[in-house]
Amino acid sequence: MKIVGRLVDSAENVELEIKNGQIYSIVPQPATKPSRTWISRPLIDIQINGFGGYDLNAENTTAHDVSQMVESVHETGTGYLYPTIITGASQQTAQAISAIHQASQDQSIGRAILGIHIEGPYISSIDGPRGAHPKRHVRTPNWDEFRRWQDIAHGKIKICTLAPEVEGALPFIEKLVASDVIVGIGHTNAMTEQIQNAISVGAELSTHLGNAAHALIRRHPNYIWDQLAEDSLFASLIVDGHHLPANVVKSMIRAKGLRKTILISDAVHLAGMKPGRYRFTNHEVELTTDKCVKLYGTNYLAGSALTLIKGIENTVRFCQIELPQAVSLATQIPAELLDLKDKMGKIKVGQAANLLTFEWDELSQLISEPKLHLIN
Repeated sequence: MKIVGRLVDSAENVELEIKNGQIYSIVPQPATKPSRTWISRPLIDIQINGFGGYDLNAENTTAHDVSQMVESVHETGTGYLYPTIITGASQQTAQAISAIHQASQDQSIGRAILGIHIEGPYISSIDGPRGAHPKRHVRTPNWDEFRRWQDIAHGKIKICTLAPEVEGALPFIEKLVASDVIVGIGHTNAMTEQIQNAISVGAELSTHLGNAAHALIRRHPNYIWDQLAEDSLFASLIVDGHHLPANVVKSMIRAKGLRKTILISDAVHLAGMKPGRYRFTNHEVELTTDKCVKLYGTNYLAGSALTLIKGIENTVRFCQIELPQAVSLATQIPAELLDLKDKMGKIKVGQAANLLTFEWDELSQLISEPKLHLIN
C-alpha cells in the first residue's frame, strides 16, 4: 500500500509505502505542486465525555455505547482517546468504567482507548470552578474508592483531574503519581501556593484551562495566571470559539508555547449530532448550527460539541500558526505528556503504520475527508 501526500512533520511531499503493517519507506516527491493531502499521526483526545448520541456519563452506560462512540469519533480523524468520566455517584462511576473495560476487549476498540480520564469528583464545590459537575457528588479524595475504580478498570485509569486545594489532595496526588497516573489541575479555586504545591508533588496538566472558573475573578493573582506561568505544566484547551474567545486562545498558546499546549474536545454526547433542541442533564439544551451547546433560551454553555479536527482549524485561524504546528497540538504534544512519543510521535520508517490522511484547503483553512489507517 502506498500513500502520497505532505508529511505534517516536515511539510514535504512524500510517497509513503506500507508493508506488513509497518512504514517501509518514505520517499520524497517533486515539490513542484504541494499536495492537498496531508499525512499525520491519528489525533489523540485526552478528554471526551461522549459523541454521536452516546454518553459515557449516562446512568447506565453500556459497552455498546462505548464502542459506538469510539467508532463515531474515528470518522472525525481521532484515532486514540481517553474516555472521560465526570463527577457522579461512586457506583455510577464504577459502572461506566466497567463498560469501558468491557468494550476494550474488542481489539479495535481496545486499540483506540489508551486509558480512562477521571475528572472529579475530587474538585471544588464552589459555583463557577465546579462547572456543570453535580454539587451533591463532589467530595474529598478517597484512595480506597479510587483503587476500587482502578481495579475495575484493570489499571487503565491514566489521568485524574482534581482541585489541589481540597482536603487531602496533596498526599492523594503523590499516590496517583506513584501509580503512574497523570494528575491534572482543574475545577479549582486554588491559591498560588496550593498550585505550586501540587506541581511539586507531581501534577503535570492544567485541564481545560480557562474554563470551569468564576465568571469574574481578581486581576491577579488568580488560578489562571498561576497555571499559565508554570512552565512545567501542559495546558489543555477547548478551542471551539465558545469556551474560549479567539484572543484568549492566542494569548494562552503564546504563554504556554506550542510544546506545552494540548487540544481537547471535551465533547459531550451531542457532538456529531444535528442542530436542534435536546434533553441533557435534566435540562433542555440547544445545539446550534455553529456547534455551541447551551441551555435553551440562554447563553450559558452546557457542554462542547467540538471535534479535534475543528479545533485544529480554529487554532490555525485564531493564532495565525501553520497547519503542522496546530496538528502537533493533537498528536505529538499529547503523546509527550502520555509518554508515548516513541510510538505516536513523528512518522518514521519501521514504525507501525497508524496514520491519518486528510485534505487541507489553504484558502478556506478547512479540513475535509479525514481517513484513519489503523494497524495496531
